Amino acid sequence: MSRQFIKGNDAIIVGALQAGCRAYYGYPITPASEIAHAAALHFPALGGTFIQAESEIAAINMVYGTAGMGIRTMTASSSPGFSLKQEGLSYLAGAELPCVVVNVVRGGPGLGNIAPEQGDYFQVTKGGGHGNYRLIALAPNCAQEMCDLTVLGFDLADKYRNPVCLMADGFTGQMMEPVAVPAAKAVPFDHTEWCVRGDAATHKNLVSSIFLESEDLEAHNLKLDAKYKEIEKNEVRYEEYLCDDADLIIVAYGILSRIVYSTIDQARAAGKKVGLLRPITLWPYPSKIIAEYSERDVQFLSVELSTGQMVEDVKLAVEGRAPVHFYGRCGGMVPGGEELLAEYDKILEGVKS
Repeated sequence: MSRQFIKGNDAIIVGALQAGCRAYYGYPITPASEIAHAAALHFPALGGTFIQAESEIAAINMVYGTAGMGIRTMTASSSPGFSLKQEGLSYLAGAELPCVVVNVVRGGPGLGNIAPEQGDYFQVTKGGGHGNYRLIALAPNCAQEMCDLTVLGFDLADKYRNPVCLMADGFTGQMMEPVAVPAAKAVPFDHTEWCVRGDAATHKNLVSSIFLESEDLEAHNLKLDAKYKEIEKNEVRYEEYLCDDADLIIVAYGILSRIVYSTIDQARAAGKKVGLLRPITLWPYPSKIIAEYSERDVQFLSVELSTGQMVEDVKLAVEGRAPVHFYGRCGGMVPGGEELLAEYDKILEGVKS
């Protein structure tokens, strides 16, 4: 296994190529541009396809076409560009087409700035397009996970015939770190039973998300819902750090989880029982483990780069059994360790904000 010292954005393309993805359609946007640059360099060199589309809307619809052929395909963008992809994502989910879409989140709303944020959580986890659909959402916190979760994303997309979103942030995308490159593997899925390739083997197949009769559309929605319930049952991923005896459990993901790790060690050294629960899948969300912890004498703190989005899912999981607090920064402002430690102290000492 080789190692490379690369940006998180570049690690995404390394993972995609090792996973057998051979088609990339996108449009450059800061702080995600390196993904398109790396794809332009490597995809054609390996016999794949790279197209810089005329827009994000065009790119997501090119993904639709290639995914409909049963070929591993992807696109990537940052927040404003991801917004433009929402109708296409609804179409992909409705047609049950597997693909990976990356959102390296920047500040918003509107044009915002190019600094790291997590303000797209609602859009990624609740669905920014129309209809009853879900995206599998993965949240890496380092360059290695940018690579590894991309590989996982393609497998989950194919397994469930569903779009997967990798939600990172500007820091994670831009940081350079050592990445252990996974071995390339053959794609383990055969999609000839549903894909369309213009040949005799797939001539009978039809890829579509339109159901004009209400009864048919309801049946399709219920079929999708059953699939989403299966994903919720099987694919929840999270990481725990010193939660077993914690009086305060911090819930954080992405770059913030790394900052929280170091603060927990400092809090523990000062005799304060603080732990971290890091969601790796933002959807399906690790509600069950949060609910289990809420049964004992514990408090929760959702730490986010937003004005408060994931905290709603923490509260839904807790269902009033334990106090849930929130601390957030936005606009690209990232809290430091001392800032977070002061917030932990306020909660543990019962000081009202």
